[in-house]
Amino acid sequence: MRTKLTIIIFLTLLIVIFGLLAWRLFYVQFYLADDLGQNSERQQHAVITQKPQRGVIVDSRGRILAASNRIDTVFAEPRAIADIRETANQLQQILDFPGHRICEIIDESKNPGYVRIKTRITPKQRDMIKKARIPGIGTHADWHRFYPTGPLTCHILGFIGFEQNGLAGIELKYDSQLRGSQGRNTMFVDASRKPIGFSVPGSFVNDGLGLVLTIDTAIQQFARTALMKQYKAYNAESAVAVVMDPATGAILAMLSLPDFDPDNISVLTERTLKNRVVTDPFEPGSIFKPIVAALALDAGLFDYNEEIFCEYGDYRGKGFGKIGEFAGHRFGNLTVRQILVQSSNIGMAKIGQKMGKQRLYDGLKLFGFGARTGIDLPGEDAGIVYPVEKWTSYSTTRIPFGHEIIVTSLQIIRAYAALANGGQMVTPHLVRAIVDDNGRITELKQHQKFTGYVVKPEVANWIIRDALVGVVDVGTGRKAALKKWQVFGKTGTANIADKELKGYDETNYIASFVGGAPAEDPKVLVLVSIFKPDTTLGAGYSGGRVAAPVVKEILGKTLNYIEQD
Repeated sequence: MRTKLTIIIFLTLLIVIFGLLAWRLFYVQFYLADDLGQNSERQQHAVITQKPQRGVIVDSRGRILAASNRIDTVFAEPRAIADIRETANQLQQILDFPGHRICEIIDESKNPGYVRIKTRITPKQRDMIKKARIPGIGTHADWHRFYPTGPLTCHILGFIGFEQNGLAGIELKYDSQLRGSQGRNTMFVDASRKPIGFSVPGSFVNDGLGLVLTIDTAIQQFARTALMKQYKAYNAESAVAVVMDPATGAILAMLSLPDFDPDNISVLTERTLKNRVVTDPFEPGSIFKPIVAALALDAGLFDYNEEIFCEYGDYRGKGFGKIGEFAGHRFGNLTVRQILVQSSNIGMAKIGQKMGKQRLYDGLKLFGFGARTGIDLPGEDAGIVYPVEKWTSYSTTRIPFGHEIIVTSLQIIRAYAALANGGQMVTPHLVRAIVDDNGRITELKQHQKFTGYVVKPEVANWIIRDALVGVVDVGTGRKAALKKWQVFGKTGTANIADKELKGYDETNYIASFVGGAPAEDPKVLVLVSIFKPDTTLGAGYSGGRVAAPVVKEILGKTLNYIEQD
């Protein structure tokens, strides 16, 4: 009886065991198949990614501004190293790198699978490491971005991050075109992850596209040299310069000081990073006067020779307060030309009063103020034109001489470009063309489209060739005059709005000058603004004294350079 019971128990156990095994086989076959298959696939294969070469950026004459070159890096896999000291001893003989530092790098690594030992090793060192076959040590090639012009074009180009992605400037704006797409190869490996062959490539690497800019590095250098000299001489807080082709809106040079070295972004600060040409709006002061004068003449509100009484420097009235002249000037009757030549605030205030709120507001919007210009750079500020329903009688008298309106340097030079090219609005731009990996160049035609007339050609031509020529010949802009070319332009010495004081800073100014040449057929337009020149130096602070000489130097060198072509 006992034997029979034992047999029954044994057979029952066998049935249970085989049942469990069958269930396990069924579970593995049908429920775990996908997961186990994927694990097996991962164990037998290693995916190798190939990073694309980021596209090159060149100036308008083909000079390289940014390019990516291959560099070799030696790395360690800490978990695969049995003896750190022995490994470091072998490596230091090849790399000429202290063994104790190699030990520290490996020992302190928080990633057991990878730690970089040294970058930019020589091809000879790379080959020696491969030949030595040191356990846990390997090399790989990577791309490094170089900026040959350094700070010269830093705010235009921007820079990239560790993952080769654009973080600022053109590098950010055109990141999708410059970056390209990486390739992926699948490699067969053994149990120790050593390669034993390759499978079919999963995808091919596509290098990034190249860019051709409108910038001319020579003109950029002319502008930086002249601007830097004055920026330092006046101990200024910051300074900007823009050089433009007024016929097309192409930017030939763009500077913002202080600047930075894109090859050393570890020391970047907010102050040096900002491209103030596009990010820092301000009240423009008297450089705004020609724009409002052009709108008034275009509307037929004044004749070219009509005189406006300028109250001998003291204009006051109910609803708009008191208006005086810069430096205490006392003017009587002035024509529109004389108002611009002498930079009369009272004359411009009366022009604004005759225009009225709505007409003035509509004209400002037509010139693009209060909206982004559409330049191909990130971070552009739109400035501020307050809604007309918020205007007061102060607004119609202050905006005409550049107060109660916030603009960017880019908006101002675009408005002057419209005056210089006969009244047509253009789109400021920095990228002229895109180049594919076969060297084919695609011009960006959309930048060449005009956005319409803002004033009649005869009005625009008169403002440039008569009024603004007079500013340089006999008015406030005489320090911008050149012997070889007839220069036109307008000075500006703007007070700085102070929110805390709820008024204006009476000790600091923005000194500006916008000018171009030759007046009969403008080829080059230059804007310079120097923020907070040190008034304690006793060297002056006005746009005519501080900014006009910088424009003169940039214009002279640029026109000579262009004529050599």
